[in-house]
Amino acid sequence: MTLDYYQQQADAFFAATVSVDMTSLYDRFLPRVGKGGHIVDAGCGSGRDSKHFAGLGYRVTAFDASPALVKRAQDYTGLAVACHDFLSLSCQPAVNAIWACASLLHVPETELAAVLAHLAAQLKTGGVLYCSFKYGRGEVERNGRHFTDMDEAGLDQLIASLPLTLAESWQTADLRPGREQERWLNALLVKEAD
Repeated sequence: MTLDYYQQQADAFFAATVSVDMTSLYDRFLPRVGKGGHIVDAGCGSGRDSKHFAGLGYRVTAFDASPALVKRAQDYTGLAVACHDFLSLSCQPAVNAIWACASLLHVPETELAAVLAHLAAQLKTGGVLYCSFKYGRGEVERNGRHFTDMDEAGLDQLIASLPLTLAESWQTADLRPGREQERWLNALLVKEAD
């Protein structure tokens, strides 16, 4: 259902997200990556963040589950963008960072721990994973898409059994014009030693 939404709404989604200024989030994430590090853009959508990271000299691996968005992201970034889901990601060698901006929120709550464990396995020890969720608790359907909302307590519970440590979490307003009333939970998670 969510995938169908992105297939049908790819142009509108691209237009609504490609120019959003994410500087405030980049400024918290990139200092933890290391100059020229390898970043996976997990659920890259329009390719906005991949293009930014590549432009700064980072090595970028990008993927999305929507073929329509993969095409738009490739056209926009000039990067090779793969089409697959989170569990199909395989990084050899392990990477410095994973950027999962507004993408893990589409994973059903019962599958989130397994997906995060898989992503953690792709990170080097000390690597960082950025993720963001609409703020709240529980699962909802909005406009043909599935969302798993998250708050601080839910995030703590989610990562309790995973090899990830919470470096920081913070709330932000939605950065898209006209959506400022929507709240987001942002988190930086660090991979522990195996």
